[in-house]
Amino acid sequence: MDMNAFYGILIPFIGTSAGAACVFFMKKDLNAYVQRCLTGFAAGVMVAASIWSLLIPAIDQSVEMGKFSFVPALIGFWIGVLFLLMLDHIVPHLHQHSDQAEELKSCQQRTTMLVLAVTLHNIPEGMAVGVVYAGYLTGKAQITMMGALALSLGIAIQNFPEGAIISMPLRSEGMGKTKAFVGGVLSGIVEPIGAVLTILAAGLIVPALPYLLSFAAGAMLYVVVEELIPEMSVGEHSNIGTIFFAVGFSLMMVLDVALG
Repeated sequence: MDMNAFYGILIPFIGTSAGAACVFFMKKDLNAYVQRCLTGFAAGVMVAASIWSLLIPAIDQSVEMGKFSFVPALIGFWIGVLFLLMLDHIVPHLHQHSDQAEELKSCQQRTTMLVLAVTLHNIPEGMAVGVVYAGYLTGKAQITMMGALALSLGIAIQNFPEGAIISMPLRSEGMGKTKAFVGGVLSGIVEPIGAVLTILAAGLIVPALPYLLSFAAGAMLYVVVEELIPEMSVGEHSNIGTIFFAVGFSLMMVLDVALG
């Protein structure tokens, strides 16, 4: 594997780990206002990344299909949505501000299910980074090294608050600082693993690249609409979440267009 690609797929994981390290420097849990800002920001980054880094390249790569160039993107998008829907029902996990595991009754500890919830978010993000680097490595998609780096940086930026959002509640649930940090880090380990597996899969079946790009977009948008938007809108002053959504969207758009 190209070393630039190797370092690139590690960048989002470093973002999660740095956010999780906040548990060593902050005495209290993140307040609801700050969490709403960070969640809105993360949602904005993921929506912009889904459009500019994933769906548009997927359609561009199928340009030889003429007016039907949207077909691979549409199919991959819906497979991604349905895949996350299936995971949401199969894996017992806990949303922020919730005391009951979604769907399945589980005896797992609340802290474990909090980590599982964030881990579910990170699966499509890891795939997104992997498939974009796969496009760069195969040279079959209109994806440059800087374009792939833009996605890595964008996801790393939104992973920083995500790491804090998982490690701080773990700490407030009574877990030690080191264990809370490890919990936050482990929630992000699926990203580089998912990225490497996606690169290998795309390298073996290059024609599947537009489907994989749009699959990651569908999965990421599922997470945004099903999890992040409700979390950023809960309670009073929900407009601050919307403002930070716009900030995250703008930043990711600028990164992708300027670097890509």
